[in-house]
Amino acid sequence: MAKVKKIDHIGIAVKNADAAARFYAEALGLEAAHSEVVESQGVRTVFLPVGESTLELLEPTREDSAVAKHIEKRGEGIQHVCFEVEGIDVMLGELAQRGAVIGEPVAKAGAHGMRVAFLHPKATGGVLIELAEKGREP
Repeated sequence: MAKVKKIDHIGIAVKNADAAARFYAEALGLEAAHSEVVESQGVRTVFLPVGESTLELLEPTREDSAVAKHIEKRGEGIQHVCFEVEGIDVMLGELAQRGAVIGEPVAKAGAHGMRVAFLHPKATGGVLIELAEKGREP
């Protein structure tokens, strides 16, 4: 059965993840806990834990990445909200049946070995939504 478990993280598009991480460390005392490059999405991520959730700083590594396009069109700032889900494949099927606009119909590899999929902002009131399931490689 598919279900939403919690807000996993908020993705913030930035031009320079190291500079942004320094700001969050100096201004709010948040420390980077993990960083990795996600080649499939053309980004370098830096994760800053905040209680049970996380801020994900997203620095584009390619000009054609979704994050680079976001920054070019809207500037730096919140890019998406990620929900941790259980049963992502079932959920994607149910959403497709309801007519939701899904970026890709199959979950793909994301940061931390999670399987991820995105719902288009046109279907969600202007918010890019990421669905992520832990512990199940595609």
